[in-house]
Amino acid sequence: MTSASVPTSAAAPEPATPGPAFPAETRADRAKRLARRATQMEAAGWVSLARLVFLRPRVPAGAVAVPYHRPVTGILTIFIVLSALEVPIIDLIVHPWPFVRIPLLILGIWGVVFMLGMLAGYVTRPHAVGAGGLRIRQSTDLEIALSWDDVLSVARRREVRHRGPKFTPGRTDDAWTVHLPMQDETNLSVKLERPIEVAMPQGVVRIDEIRFWADDPTAFMDAARPHLEAAPASAA
Repeated sequence: MTSASVPTSAAAPEPATPGPAFPAETRADRAKRLARRATQMEAAGWVSLARLVFLRPRVPAGAVAVPYHRPVTGILTIFIVLSALEVPIIDLIVHPWPFVRIPLLILGIWGVVFMLGMLAGYVTRPHAVGAGGLRIRQSTDLEIALSWDDVLSVARRREVRHRGPKFTPGRTDDAWTVHLPMQDETNLSVKLERPIEVAMPQGVVRIDEIRFWADDPTAFMDAARPHLEAAPASAA
C-alpha cells in the first residue's frame, strides 16, 4: 500500500473497448430485472428523503463524508422546480375533466417526489473515508466498500469522458477499471492491491481500479492519507 498520491494531469479519453461479459438475459429475465430495479429505486428514494428530513446521512460512525452531488444539483433542482410549477398549471387546464385531471395530478406529484428522492439519494449517500476503509458511492445505485487492506493507492486523476464506457481494461488480465463519473468527469482514482468482485447493477464484476468524482478531492485525499500511511507501519 502506498500513501496518497500527488495530483496528476488530466488523462486523455480512452478508446471504446468491449466491457465485461455479463450473463445473457432473455427478454423475460430483462423485464424482471428492470421491474425489480425500478421497485428498488422507488423504495430507495423514499428512504433517502427520510434521511434528508431527519439529517441522517448514510456515513459510518467516525468516518469523513465527502459529497459528490455538486455537478447534478443544479440540473436536478431546475427539473424539480419546473415540474412542481407544471403540476398546478396542468391541473388548471384539465380541471373540467376529472377522468383526465386526477391521473395527471397523481403522475405529476409522483414525478416531483421521484426527482426529490433522486437528489436526496446523492446528498444522503456521500463517499465515506474512515478507520474501516472507503465507501465509494453513486447515489442509491452503487456502493463499493473497501477495507484499507484492499487499497494500493489513492490519487487525484482528472478525466473527462464524453459517453465513454463504464468499464475499461484493468491492470490485470481478468479485471476491469470501473468509471463512476458525474457529468462525464472523474477526479480521483483508487487502485486496489488485488482484484475484487463487486456487485454492479448489471452483475458481478472483478475490478482493480475505481475512478470517480468527489466535490472536494483534496478533502478525500486528506482524510485517506493518515490511514494509508498507518497501514505500512501496522504491517511492520
